[in-house]
Amino acid sequence: MPSENQPPPSGAAPEALRDLLIEMNDLKRVRSAGREGSIAERLFAQGWGLLTGGAAPDDVALDITAVTLAATRLCDLDAAFLTVAGLSEEAASAVLVAGFDAVTGELDLALRERLRGRLAPRPAGRPGPLPGFVAALAQQPRAGVTCPGRARILLEPPENHAEHCLIVAVYGVCLSPFYRADPGTVFLAAMAHHFHNAAMPDAGFTGEMLLGDHLGPIMATTTAWALAELAEPLRGQVERARAVLPDDATAEGRAFHAADCIDRVLQIAQHLRGASTTMGMVLDEWELVHAGPVKGFHDRVLADMRIP
Repeated sequence: MPSENQPPPSGAAPEALRDLLIEMNDLKRVRSAGREGSIAERLFAQGWGLLTGGAAPDDVALDITAVTLAATRLCDLDAAFLTVAGLSEEAASAVLVAGFDAVTGELDLALRERLRGRLAPRPAGRPGPLPGFVAALAQQPRAGVTCPGRARILLEPPENHAEHCLIVAVYGVCLSPFYRADPGTVFLAAMAHHFHNAAMPDAGFTGEMLLGDHLGPIMATTTAWALAELAEPLRGQVERARAVLPDDATAEGRAFHAADCIDRVLQIAQHLRGASTTMGMVLDEWELVHAGPVKGFHDRVLADMRIP
């Protein structure tokens, strides 16, 4: 349930989490052979499958966040792959925990321990049927950079709304201790905050302004279509969680809006970061031609060929 109104904690937003959130954002762009969609897109579907299967939103929030944090370094070296490849459940869990530990040093300690425990071997949840809005949000591209009176800036490839909702949900859980927010409420609100875009094409801020007074009724109608796909008690849980979305009057609203804003900006920042990367940075800082028994030979070949 949303926390009662309370003043935000003193100080700025938690800068210590910056690097983690930047790195996690790439899960919207990591794909693997034999698996459809990005890791973030698939985790969005996995989360909704657990919810429709009857799992408590608080449990789903912790489970999906823990798996997402482990995937930040391990990508698709997940429990399913590791066990199929021959590892025991205990060995696979140890690998996931190692990936989790590699990126979570700055998380709130109490939350970190709760999440870490979710990577221990245990029976898998029983997923329910996926509502139609899950696939629709995965097929719906985000608008890019839009501003009334200006042509849009479209950066390819665009993210989709499923990817955005998943990352905002996990960001919200990670930020929830700082804002003293309930992580389950923040997670569920974020997973459902673009319900209207399952049916409504995204024309961005520009399109919303041009719709004028029609925007509210259209969003209400298309949101209702998505909610109608959920059975009780999940539908009521989602509606109550979504009540924190309009403003920052609650702790959960602040955690959600912080997560939403951060993801929106980092999505564009990764395009700009790629465009500004130099070959010198790649060779010297990222060690593209990395240390090993043939590095000297590699260096001579590149020098002889005047590459780059």
